[in-house]
Amino acid sequence: MPSLLFVCTANQFRSPIAAACFSRKMTELGWKREWIVSSAGVWTTNGKPALPEAEEVARKLGFSLEGHLSTAVTPALVSVNDLIMVMEKGQKEALQNEFSVFRSRIFLLSEVAEGTNYDIPDPTSEGLERCLEVGTQISNLIEKGFYRICSKVLRQTRFQS
Repeated sequence: MPSLLFVCTANQFRSPIAAACFSRKMTELGWKREWIVSSAGVWTTNGKPALPEAEEVARKLGFSLEGHLSTAVTPALVSVNDLIMVMEKGQKEALQNEFSVFRSRIFLLSEVAEGTNYDIPDPTSEGLERCLEVGTQISNLIEKGFYRICSKVLRQTRFQS
């Protein structure tokens, strides 16, 4: 079963938004049962809820993050996912250094979705309007790059078999 992990810093805004957007698209296509889509944080502790700003952005984008609880990135989590997409270059570098055996699975979301390398910065200290902009950016990246992301996951799955 193909598996995809979205990663940000605290797993309270960007990565849960990305995972929810991707899962929604999978559901729309009837593929949800065939894939595992999750999210985690590079520097977080387990069990924190999504930020209120993330809940509001999710609501405005047409889905819910109710029940989301943060998950810290672990070796086990990295090892079981075919593709890991991060929001920032520093996160990519940190994960590739910490989990060097899995470095070929770790990419920027922008890199896979658009073919360009840029950060999606954490907007949570910049107010709700900026959070909505970043949430919309993530949603648009997922929508625009959905089939490229799927293709990358499937190539990674075959490569690891």
